Amino acid sequence: MSSTSYAVILAGGKGERFWPLSTSKRPKQFLALIGRKTMLGEAVDRLKGLIPPQRILVITNRAFVNAARAAAPAVPARNVVGEPVGRDTAAAIALGAALVGARDPAATFCVITADHVIGDTPRYQRTLRAALELASGDDVLITIGMKPTAPHTGFGYIEAGGAYRTVRGIAFRTARRFVEKPAAATARKYLASGRYFWNAGMFIWSVRALEHALRRHRPDLARLLDVLRRAAGRPGFAQILAREYARLEKISIDYALMEKAERVVVAPGTFPWDDVGSWPALGNHLPHDLAGNIVIGHGEALDARNNIVVSDRRLTALIGVEDLIVVQAEGATLVCARDRAQDIKKMVAVLRAKKRHHRLL
Repeated sequence: MSSTSYAVILAGGKGERFWPLSTSKRPKQFLALIGRKTMLGEAVDRLKGLIPPQRILVITNRAFVNAARAAAPAVPARNVVGEPVGRDTAAAIALGAALVGARDPAATFCVITADHVIGDTPRYQRTLRAALELASGDDVLITIGMKPTAPHTGFGYIEAGGAYRTVRGIAFRTARRFVEKPAAATARKYLASGRYFWNAGMFIWSVRALEHALRRHRPDLARLLDVLRRAAGRPGFAQILAREYARLEKISIDYALMEKAERVVVAPGTFPWDDVGSWPALGNHLPHDLAGNIVIGHGEALDARNNIVVSDRRLTALIGVEDLIVVQAEGATLVCARDRAQDIKKMVAVLRAKKRHHRLL
């Protein structure tokens, strides 16, 4: 890599689909859902040997700064920055670019999320290394697209075009377009065509390339980058950040930039990846008994099948039931049909609207 490389880890999500274990005070990225470490801690560990901790930045919510520092102790405390309010990924990435650019205007950096499960770290690092090398020389915006294994309707897709360049054995392709979460029939067509990748929300670019693209397509975010880069490391930065964020539209980087930009390149991600978006996704990563039950914590099952049981401090026993999600945590109990897991977020919204049990949300 001919330029200095950084990583920006986005760690500000709410994780509402994992309620009641994940709450507004302890969201998904600060939980050890799969391994012994928190998901943020795992994200930092996967960068070992590629990007040193002093060049890793964590962007989170202001309320989670201490939690993020505890979850990623190798990252210098000053590298963990809290947003005053959530403005989605476009603002967070512009903030990360400003902080990187203040240290090294010629740097490249990758944007990764704190709440995904990624396997085969050597292959993952090889993909990032090749993308960082390409970004250091070419004025392009690079995204990692995951090869789809099923017609998933919960992911956005990227349609790939022709070959762009091969770097370190990674065959980069041009990106024709980004498409939103499709209906099942459309997803099946995407899978059959072989031209589409899942949009994994991982990006690699130089500060220069991102700044140029924002000036063309999102001048408000380019201005944010300029203002924050000048203020970075100086007294009053937090006040300037709060003032500037109050003016911003809440918008994702896909809507704000990637769907409009001209020079977008896709790196095929061939490593295992899962955004672990809901409780049933744990079934891909955790052991289960002969009846298909996954038990985390203190749980027992009798004549029960295909259930997910999470019991933090109490014993939870299931008898003669199947296809349920049962979670006992943080003083709340959830009982949900496994195929209704996506509606947990709706339940959280209902409880919040009724202004009940706010301490459990």
